[in-house]
Order: sequence, then structure tokens, then C-alpha cells
Amino acid sequence: MPKIRGFSGSVNKMVKKGGSNTGNLTETLMEELNCETVFTLPVVGGISESVVVTWIIMAVLVLLSIILTRNLSVDNPGKVQLALEAGIGWAQDFFEGIIGKESRRYIPYLITVLLYLAAANTLAPLCGFKPPTKDLNVTAALAIMSMCLIEFSGIRKNGVVHWVKHFAQPVPVVAPITVLEIVIRPLSLCMRLFGNMLAGFVVLELLKFFVPLIIPIPVSFYFDIFDGLLQAYVFVFLTALFMTEEME
Repeated sequence: MPKIRGFSGSVNKMVKKGGSNTGNLTETLMEELNCETVFTLPVVGGISESVVVTWIIMAVLVLLSIILTRNLSVDNPGKVQLALEAGIGWAQDFFEGIIGKESRRYIPYLITVLLYLAAANTLAPLCGFKPPTKDLNVTAALAIMSMCLIEFSGIRKNGVVHWVKHFAQPVPVVAPITVLEIVIRPLSLCMRLFGNMLAGFVVLELLKFFVPLIIPIPVSFYFDIFDGLLQAYVFVFLTALFMTEEME
């Protein structure tokens, strides 16, 4: 018993010694999770930081689209036009390989979501803004939009009657489980994107706490750029994959 008491006492001392640092990390994490209200509109109410950053990203993407496509030429395409055509061509071929050429009408939406997530996950933190994808409301909204697109694609291709009947296939007993998939799909998309972005922030803060000088630099490059682009790719890839399953 004296040994156990001595051990517990040493643990308490260690907790008290690192309590302030742990508390600072907890406060930093809570600040990262909290969505501050930037300003208030009379009818809408409070506008959060994630919404404002989303508006900025939308404005930047629209301006870039106007600037980069204002001097397009068929006979003498420039280097910028060739790069854009190569990028768009790759994206179209990639999504057509998943959802098929007959469903190419959905590709512009998937490319738009891919560009938004890539900008939100990489450019926002590099410019000093909090990534909107660290807000659970943003990832939930994107997941709900994907859910609507997934179900709409199945209804458009196979019809409402076939869409209703497929819930009871292969046997009617599995109907509740099949209906539950409509909720599970957007929930998995939402929590996967939100959880990975939040996990990257926690890992960076822990590295800054234990090794504050050299290691966080390459790790920050990984989580702010590579992992952000990877999560954008995974989100649209799974959306296209779910669409294919629903249409089949």
C-alpha cells in the first residue's frame, strides 16, 4: 500500500506540473473548434468565420475562372489554356471512369467541390484563415449535398419505382438496413473529412508542444497541403463511388 500511495502521489505531481501546458493545449483545441461570429446581419443573424472564409474562397475561384478563361482561343491556345484543358480533361476522364460517360452531367459539381475543398484545406491555413472544414456544420452541409446528389442520380437513371423497390432487395427483411444507408453515407463523409482535419491540427499542436523547433515544419507541410488535398480527393471519390452504386 505505501508503494501504491507513493506512485499515485508522483503521478499527481506530474499532472500538476504539466497541467498548465495541457490546459493551454485544451484551450487551443477548443478555440479551434469554436466558430466565432464575425458579424451579424439583421435577418440572417450571426455569420460565422467558416461562412466568411467560404465566401472568400468562392470569390477567389470565380475571379480566377473569369481571368483564366477570358482569352481562350481555338487556333492559338496559350500555356495557361493548355494547362487548364489538361487539368479539366484529367478530371473528366477520372470521374467518367467511375460514374460512366452517360453520367457526365454530374462532373462539374464534383470538380467544383474538389476545387473548394482543396482551397479550403490548403490555401485557407496558408493564408492565416481557419479552414472551413474544421467546422462540423460545413462538412455536414457538404455531406448532405452529396447525399441528395447520390439519391437523385439513382432516381434519374432507374426511376422512382425502381428506386423504392431496391430498398427491399434481395429480400424485404433488409429494407430497414438499406434505408439506414441513406443516413450512414453522408455521416461517414462528414465525419471522415471533419475528423481528419481535426486530427491533423491535434498532431501539429502536440508536436509543437514536445518538439517545438524543427519537426513541426515538414509535418505542417504534410497536414496543411498534402493531407488537405488528399481529403478533398477522398471526399469526391467516395461521392462518385456512392453515385455509381446507387445508379447500378
